[in-house]
Amino acid sequence: MKISIIGAGAIGTAIATALARAGIDVSIANSRGPESLRHIEASLGRHVKASTVEDAARADIVFLAVNWSKIAGAVRDLGPWEGRIVIDANNPIEAPTFKPFDLGDRTSSEVVSALLPGARVVKAFNHLQPALLSGDPHAEGGQRVLFVAGDDMAAKRDVAGLIGQLGFFGIDLGTLAAGGKLFQFPGGPLPTQNLVRFDRPAAR
Repeated sequence: MKISIIGAGAIGTAIATALARAGIDVSIANSRGPESLRHIEASLGRHVKASTVEDAARADIVFLAVNWSKIAGAVRDLGPWEGRIVIDANNPIEAPTFKPFDLGDRTSSEVVSALLPGARVVKAFNHLQPALLSGDPHAEGGQRVLFVAGDDMAAKRDVAGLIGQLGFFGIDLGTLAAGGKLFQFPGGPLPTQNLVRFDRPAAR
């Protein structure tokens, strides 16, 4: 599968770092164009290539890691999505005020999904700090946990498989509405929780 990232801020760069470390090719794009991303290519190596946003949107799996207030504009002209997977790595809050956006009774991923008709949206990669996403997924003798939520089971399986390739342990929390709410920041009980999954000791 071709994988891309739209957004080259802290989260987007952390995801690119994790993919490159695992030897997985990825393209990364932002609104300023490929030339503004040459330093990321140089620092992360041959598995990371700068791209246009339009090309990035054609990948099989697209990470969306854009400041919340800019998401609608960033994706406005990128369809049709035709069943491609979009991983929503965003939270409805941003610097410098860190004031939560009013989403009514919807989760942030439900809002994002409405902006991407035809896409199979999966919530993931949003609850850990960038340094943990880009760092060693193994800790204290176990694997760091990444949560997954979505309404399409096949898409969630593909994302969980990618999470496993990166060395993390994926936990499916259910639908965008129910599961996404649990690890959306702010509001959910699970964001920023650095949880580790341990293997059970072998029976003696």
